Amino acid sequence: MSLERVAPTAAGGRVPDPRRLSTPLAEATAVAGVGLDSAAVRQAMVRRLHATGVTHPAVLQAFGRIERHRFVDSALAAQAYEDTALPIGWGQTISKPTVVARMLALLIEGRDVPVGRVLEIGTGCGYQAALLSCLCREVYSIERVRGLHDKARQHLRPLRIPNLHLILGDGTVGFARGAPYAGIIAAAGGDDIPPAWLEQLAVGGRLVAPAQLRPGRQSLVVVERTAAGWQRRVLEDVWFVPLKSGLE
Repeated sequence: MSLERVAPTAAGGRVPDPRRLSTPLAEATAVAGVGLDSAAVRQAMVRRLHATGVTHPAVLQAFGRIERHRFVDSALAAQAYEDTALPIGWGQTISKPTVVARMLALLIEGRDVPVGRVLEIGTGCGYQAALLSCLCREVYSIERVRGLHDKARQHLRPLRIPNLHLILGDGTVGFARGAPYAGIIAAAGGDDIPPAWLEQLAVGGRLVAPAQLRPGRQSLVVVERTAAGWQRRVLEDVWFVPLKSGLE
């Protein structure tokens, strides 16, 4: 298991209102987008997210800032701001914006922003990790597929995100070195929530993840840890790639 910080080079993206967030990425100087001028389509995506019920200002601002087209292959850039999952290689996808926004809103709902240290299971192409960096003081993101880990590093390096750490490792066991976490969010679903995630969640922390609690059906699960134990809510059905162990 290896831990790497995203190396800075040049900043990118436009901030709707940088005064509302105090994370390092939100405080960075923004410059005009390169290649695809996506400000208008990003704002249209933000309006659609709001129309579906995602109303948390910090979540909407993060989506307005982070350029999704930078995280997909250039041939798919024109589809980047549609509400659709897109392939990112190695049999994985970047999730639909509405699904990502829903999970981020659940993670920070009713909490002060920025949230403390957060663990992301499944870095993928790095898009959600970048969004999390706008909402959290520190983000650890773990990916088991070396090719995706390397691709996420390439995508994230130009954004100069000092509070984001990328880890190559087995996400099913979490990342004990960074625990306890104020939040854990997963982009893959197993038969249940792994015990390691529950143990690494801080008292007062919140976990948002898919899990296959019934045969053939995944549900979105929210777990909150209290001094007395863990409280679980099972929400709507979702579809995510299966949670796997080991490295590839």
